[in-house]
Amino acid sequence: MIRPSNSLLARAPVVLRRSFSTGIPRRNDHLPTTNSPIITKLDFFNSVTGNDTQIPTYRLLDGVGKPLDGAQLPEIDEAFAHRLYSNMQLLPTLDNVLYNVQRQGKISFYMTAHGEEATIVGSAAALDMQDEVLGQYREMGVLLWRGFTLDSVMAQCFGNEEDTSGKGRQMPVHFGSPEHHFHTISSPLATQIPQAAGVAYALRRSPTRRSKNIAACFFGEGAASEGDFHAGLMLASTIPSPALFIARNNGFAISTPSTEQYNGDGIASRGPGYGIDTLRVDGNDVLAVISAIREARKRCLEQGRAVLVEAMTYRVGHHSTSDDSFAYRARSEVEDRKRIDNPITRFRLFMESRGWWNNDAETELKARLKADVMKAFKRAETMKRAELGELFTDVYGGQEPWNIKEQRQELSRLVKKYGTIWEPWQKELSKFRNNGQDLMK
Repeated sequence: MIRPSNSLLARAPVVLRRSFSTGIPRRNDHLPTTNSPIITKLDFFNSVTGNDTQIPTYRLLDGVGKPLDGAQLPEIDEAFAHRLYSNMQLLPTLDNVLYNVQRQGKISFYMTAHGEEATIVGSAAALDMQDEVLGQYREMGVLLWRGFTLDSVMAQCFGNEEDTSGKGRQMPVHFGSPEHHFHTISSPLATQIPQAAGVAYALRRSPTRRSKNIAACFFGEGAASEGDFHAGLMLASTIPSPALFIARNNGFAISTPSTEQYNGDGIASRGPGYGIDTLRVDGNDVLAVISAIREARKRCLEQGRAVLVEAMTYRVGHHSTSDDSFAYRARSEVEDRKRIDNPITRFRLFMESRGWWNNDAETELKARLKADVMKAFKRAETMKRAELGELFTDVYGGQEPWNIKEQRQELSRLVKKYGTIWEPWQKELSKFRNNGQDLMK
């Protein structure tokens, strides 16, 4: 057996280990000997805290809106508090109307944000208006905070001619607005997570936006079970970029409770594995969310690296209009959550303690929001869809490919053949601007 000389052994670093087969020292460069202490006792661990305690949750207000001992509240004035509360109340007002509208068959689908108002509005308030946002399904509140109008919300859900998100070709609540730096929502789960890493890298490479803006990515804890979650965090970690990943842990991935989704300590426990600064926050405490997202955004910009924030909340509403959540959870559980840990009520009690709110203001606000939403709804339902030919525009950039031309020609042939003689087609074509005449030429 050939053995190394004493001089070689003397020069060998501590990472040299003997091969089981030959006994010859070999280099294991992958061993993290400079950072990881050597132990001689088996010590399996299942928590990033290094012991059996769970990752802590950052909170500022208790369940009745009182600041916790030692809590440092973000600096907000009465006007800002009113804006926060108004936007939080607007979400359930919209949800209630559009949920009922879907049940009446006037729109095809809807998804509420009941119970997650503090997470969504608090995050929106903490971000810069120029930050790029890649949402999942429940982030309408971010757009509303940035000035997206109720008419625009209704236009997208009804798919009428004013829908700038997708010209009526996408499902309801799949918003998008370049003006508001809000990337169009996609139906496939978790696709926005690796996209956010790419957007953040593009911001890092942009001379005019470097160290000024970040990419904020929202997703549910169910989406974190997709491979795209790991691909996105890996990309943002190995090619450092200012991506802020905001996980809305609302307890359910449709009908699957979080207890059946993972065996670790939530989503936050995954961040350190990618070398990403991570924080868990009480997602029902709007002030804690604002502080958490502000600090997370600051770290993204200063370090040029990704940050993960897990917001712990609870989905009070059904997953969507295609779901009956009482088939997999007790109605009493939901009612208890509404009563005991309501994010809107918690912030209202905080404002009342400051003398910023009262019952008269509450009554006036709810009446005004309901009137505004109903006005937008009634306007949207009377509007026509875009021209039928818009179905084929903006599908690809550059020269129109042969398959799109072929599909337009085929639809044009059918419209000319049946559109003037068959009543069902006549009725459907009447819903479009110009009654489909653009394809009858």
